Amino acid sequence: MENIFIQLAIILGLSSLLGYIVRLFDLPLIIAYLFGGLLLSSISLWDIKTFQTLSFLPEIGIAFVLFLVGMELDLREIKQLGRPIFIAGILQVIITSIAGASLARFLGLGEWDSIYLGLGLSFSSTIVVVKLLLEKKELSSLYGKLSVGILLLEDLLAVLVLLWLSSASSFLNLGLTNSLPIVAYLAKTAVLFLTALLFNRYLIPKIFKAVSLSSELLFLTALSWCFIYVSLSVVLGFSIVVGAFLAGITLATSPYHFQIQSKVKPLRDFFLTLFFVYLGTQVDFNYMASSAHLILFFTLYAVLLKPIIFLLILGTFGFRKHTMFQVAINLSQISEFSLIIILVGLQANLVSPQSLTIISAAAVLSMIISSLEIAHANIIYKLLSGVITFFERKNFHFPLEGERDGEVSDHVVLIGGHRVGGEVVKFLQKEKIATVVLDFNPRQVEALKKAKVRAVYGDMTDPEMLDSLNLPSAKLLISTSPSVDDNLFLLSQLKERKLDLPVIMRAETIVEAGQLYKKGADLVILPEILAGDFLVEKLSTHFYDKGFFKDRARIELEKLSHSSLSLD
Repeated sequence: MENIFIQLAIILGLSSLLGYIVRLFDLPLIIAYLFGGLLLSSISLWDIKTFQTLSFLPEIGIAFVLFLVGMELDLREIKQLGRPIFIAGILQVIITSIAGASLARFLGLGEWDSIYLGLGLSFSSTIVVVKLLLEKKELSSLYGKLSVGILLLEDLLAVLVLLWLSSASSFLNLGLTNSLPIVAYLAKTAVLFLTALLFNRYLIPKIFKAVSLSSELLFLTALSWCFIYVSLSVVLGFSIVVGAFLAGITLATSPYHFQIQSKVKPLRDFFLTLFFVYLGTQVDFNYMASSAHLILFFTLYAVLLKPIIFLLILGTFGFRKHTMFQVAINLSQISEFSLIIILVGLQANLVSPQSLTIISAAAVLSMIISSLEIAHANIIYKLLSGVITFFERKNFHFPLEGERDGEVSDHVVLIGGHRVGGEVVKFLQKEKIATVVLDFNPRQVEALKKAKVRAVYGDMTDPEMLDSLNLPSAKLLISTSPSVDDNLFLLSQLKERKLDLPVIMRAETIVEAGQLYKKGADLVILPEILAGDFLVEKLSTHFYDKGFFKDRARIELEKLSHSSLSLD
């Protein structure tokens, strides 16, 4: 089937149908796309390997995802977490590789098959984790940054592993002598990062300022920059992931990055759908029956043993159990990189086709299971909280998590000190009302503390964190979180603790507002309705007042510059 439009119609039509079914059960869409790929590869009506659509388009989705992540993350925050990211990432890869290879050998696989499978099992999927963190709006949380930092380190290590494996087999054509590939790789790493730094400082600001007057030109320039840097990355022997992430990092401090993000996101979603369908098609059903027990073992290894390894490592750094749990569950799958590692071994005639089937099927199954785990992390955490306590250090906590303010009473508890919350904080400070702000963005907490606001780092879905807010003595609870799931969880916690205090919450839709009211919220704010009411009020007051609009832009801009304690 060579017609690309028919291919797209089949892929997108099937993905839409499965996506609709999956959403009825409130499950992540990734599951629908992976199942779509599995179905396409199992139906003998088409030879999925002839689908040109899946030969190159999925990689564009990878580039867009990491491009956006680079724009959303602040390297200063990742640097602050550098030591735990570096040690946790490397230790996990070493421990998981050795344990995975030992398990494969125990299950009767050959020596080289075991080594390659062990290495393949040690890496987690950047694309799956980042997509789910973006959907849950948790990329800026401490566990979100830890997860992404470890994943990016793993991607760099994966390239290093591929270089080592390929040079050992003489199958990697980099134009380098076999004795120096790793030294050359490290040198090229320095070149790639230094180039990004120089572009960010001297070139990018000037280019984007010149094209900023046209939103269309700004969008095209951003895409051009993404593909240019991805191309440079690939030419130097790196993955698309590294190049796209660095391209995004160079735009992170640009005043136009919000506008660029809003334009790129629809493209990201389209191409990413193709990527996950493509992953699903990599499962070869010819070997499935004979390898079913091995696939099951390695899937369970990824979703059960890898999280335990992360809990052990992160516990030594003093992270609280909720943070450790979230990172561990985020990284409980097998990476798409693992398929490439096995392919290198297959090309070198060191591993059997059975190993490729095992890792492909285990990767897809682990992605499906981990997607379910991440989507229902709060429920799982509640069930396993007592067990996870075993991994937590009692006498020391990581600096960002070790700070807890003293007891406070007759106070207002504010969830979220960013944007909307920042305005609430200003009012409460002006009225001299005791306030405790809970926010999961470390930078926001630091900014609030500098403004003499009692602020605590933590997640509203962490029951232990709610205990530290002294809710029984609070006189009002305000949540500015836009997540209806998190707000519903908070209301369930209040009911479970038999707490009766006024609750104000935020919702994005009328349906969500209705859900919150039914579960106990006293007042639910809908930003769009408030904006409409505000506009009507201004029109009714100033419609015939021509003087009102004179110099209005300057007055409003001045208000905005002093409007909140938020970071933007």
